[in-house]
Amino acid sequence: MKTFKSILSVFVGILVIVVLSSLTDMILEKTGLMTMPFTHDPLWVKLLVVLYRNIYVSLGAYITASMAPANPMKHVWVLAGIGCVLGIVGAIAMWHIPPHWYPISLIILGVPFAWFGGKLKTR
Repeated sequence: MKTFKSILSVFVGILVIVVLSSLTDMILEKTGLMTMPFTHDPLWVKLLVVLYRNIYVSLGAYITASMAPANPMKHVWVLAGIGCVLGIVGAIAMWHIPPHWYPISLIILGVPFAWFGGKLKTR
């Protein structure tokens, strides 16, 4: 049962990040503030996307730490590792679409934002 709860805590964290990011993207697209791919959007839109995605990473890590049956930061590190791998795969798959700094920033910033979310819960 403990293994199931561990897997579930990480899965829910990933789900929160993906769902909130997708919903926010959809809202920004529907309102016309962002186009996909956002190669021609202003810099502030791209920075906004990086910011809210990383805030969602912190929230997902907080939830993962909250649900973890033991060692909450260990679960957060697993979440961050999975996110890092998925970010690298996404960057490689979408490398033909600029700006190249965007996926790299998500990979680099995701780990400290996940740590922050986990630390908020465990302090």
